[in-house]
Amino acid sequence: MTAPDGTFTTEESAPAAPSPPPVTPGQPTARPPRRRRLWVWVVACWETGLIVAGLAGHMFYVNHEDRQDGWQRFDALSKLFETGTLPQTKYSMVGPLFASPLWWLGKVVKDPLWWCDRYNTILLGLGMLAIWLLLRKRVPSRMLRVFFLLLVAGSMFGNHMRFFYGEAFTVVLVAVGVVAAVVGPRLAGWITTVIGIVNTPATVAGLVTMVGERVLRTRRLRYGVAVVATVAAILVANRLQRGNAFDTGYHDDKGYQSIMPYSGLPNWSNPMVFGLMGFIFSAGKGLIWFAPGLFLPMRRALDGFGDEVRVIYRQWVAFVIGLLLVYSMWWSWQGGWFWGPRFLLFASVPASFALAVAWWRREHLSVFVTLFATVGIGLSIWVGIDGAVYGDSALWDSCVTNYMYELPLCSYTPEFGVLWYPFVRPSDVAFDQKLYFGYCLVVGVYLVVPMLVTLGRQVAAHGRDAGWLTWRYRW
Repeated sequence: MTAPDGTFTTEESAPAAPSPPPVTPGQPTARPPRRRRLWVWVVACWETGLIVAGLAGHMFYVNHEDRQDGWQRFDALSKLFETGTLPQTKYSMVGPLFASPLWWLGKVVKDPLWWCDRYNTILLGLGMLAIWLLLRKRVPSRMLRVFFLLLVAGSMFGNHMRFFYGEAFTVVLVAVGVVAAVVGPRLAGWITTVIGIVNTPATVAGLVTMVGERVLRTRRLRYGVAVVATVAAILVANRLQRGNAFDTGYHDDKGYQSIMPYSGLPNWSNPMVFGLMGFIFSAGKGLIWFAPGLFLPMRRALDGFGDEVRVIYRQWVAFVIGLLLVYSMWWSWQGGWFWGPRFLLFASVPASFALAVAWWRREHLSVFVTLFATVGIGLSIWVGIDGAVYGDSALWDSCVTNYMYELPLCSYTPEFGVLWYPFVRPSDVAFDQKLYFGYCLVVGVYLVVPMLVTLGRQVAAHGRDAGWLTWRYRW
């Protein structure tokens, strides 16, 4: 419940109330009014229903595609089960191996490809369930549900759940692992984090910054064991999959020559400063558009929570910083032909959490933060809609022709950015996708309207204090 000072207890959300009178020993404890308990239950059912509906809509109504890296991962998994040999693909088989039950289920119901295309949706659902079980006694239940609603309907997951790509596996396992490593079971949390990073070895940079933040804060070097264990696990995975512990599968990896001066060069050839500017500000890949909640000032907003929640948020942000530093130097920092900042999907986790905190504590925020959070929630909902409904297919002819020579158009220019192109050249969408569009709009209205009401009250209060609403002017 919300206390008058803005702090929180582990009970279901409820308005601030005066302290109850002391209870005489033997006297039954007063319970909330029945009408209030019924309303809390109705809201909880409504929000839970929206979360489940979003996952189900993504399973059955959103268009799933078999392309590029996702198809290669599925093909490698199929060859493993059909021939009994582990393919020497450059992509890690850790994440696809966890999809094995779905592959075999596809032999009985529908087909393996249908289930594997929906693997990331199922992963997100299981990850949110795990976070709920770990945090339900430490974070207000309603705020957790808003966090999950934003992940489903208002984040980059909307696009990543359409494919059998590997980023979602790493993001879900690291996000859950960080929570478990903080609140317990700690060993299981670190093991989960290591498994997620082994699936995408470059993300070990995120682990380094995350562990570094914890070492500096606690003055304990033992957390460095996680980095050593992760590197060792990556070497073992390379040895099993490619026969050489130091063969990552990406030696001399490079892309096509485009109009950009550093294109066509291999591996870590992109200047970091340009990569960081692109990751933060560019119209087609910038986090300020795709994960606006990441830029919310959170220190005061998190004051009402326990130390564990603040540590979790800092660890998530530290992981994002590591990803920014390493991928900004990669020749394909933008993720190649992919909707949005592909390698920074993890940013959706702290960004959605920050917006959920702002939504929950909206009465305690400044006007500026409330306005920023309101715009951030609205923009995040559009990110979810655009990623799930529109994607990047309409831009294929503009940005992928001529061997991707014009690909930078989709990375830097607003007119060819995936978030804005539907307004430049509207395209038709199928009826099923319109249903999902409508679902996201319902979620958006449900989350934005309370923010607007609070913002209106705050502006009116400031207007009264400043005399804006009093007529004191003469000719």
